[in-house]
Amino acid sequence: MSQAYRMGGFAKRIGRSVQTVRRWEREGKLVAKRLPSGHRYFDESDVRRLMGGAPENRLTVVSCRVSSAGQKDDLASQVAAMETWCRNAGVAVDEWVQEMGGGLNFKRKRFLNILDRMQRGEIEKLLVARQDRLVRFGYDLIAHLASENGCEIVVVNQNSLSLQQEMVEDLFSIVQTFSCRLSGMRKYQKQLREDYPEFPMKEPKEILQ
Repeated sequence: MSQAYRMGGFAKRIGRSVQTVRRWEREGKLVAKRLPSGHRYFDESDVRRLMGGAPENRLTVVSCRVSSAGQKDDLASQVAAMETWCRNAGVAVDEWVQEMGGGLNFKRKRFLNILDRMQRGEIEKLLVARQDRLVRFGYDLIAHLASENGCEIVVVNQNSLSLQQEMVEDLFSIVQTFSCRLSGMRKYQKQLREDYPEFPMKEPKEILQ
């Protein structure tokens, strides 16, 4: 994710004094963001704003994703459909990103790489077949981050793939996530029973009800 700077670190990053940064704040030239704790911070988008904007050569990137390795044919079809759309729309693509991973997984390396580069101002346009090809949930948040960093997300709405199969994959991911949590709770409670046998313990299924 984008580097966050406190006042002193930000002043050093842009080669100015803390007093100058504070003056810019008072004048409205610079607006600090705030953490939930209330502390102010700045990030690379503020650096770009003050030091000449985004990189000179910004990219148009197409991102294609399927949930598992068993969907290689679907991924190939998705890429082909996006190639056709870009060719017909006259869009020159600088980079193609192909990814296998569930739409509920926010730790996908290629997905995080896109977010990092987006926040550095390196990506001007990101094209996806459908919103859920980027993420299953939270698309509006990603779109907001993109807009804040001058990146346009273009949703082509290519429906050549099986939505049913993708939904099943993601539902399995949800079930697996909760199953792992239940398993972890059981191990934790087992240890508690051994350490504190005098205290009654509920079963995980009772806790979740």
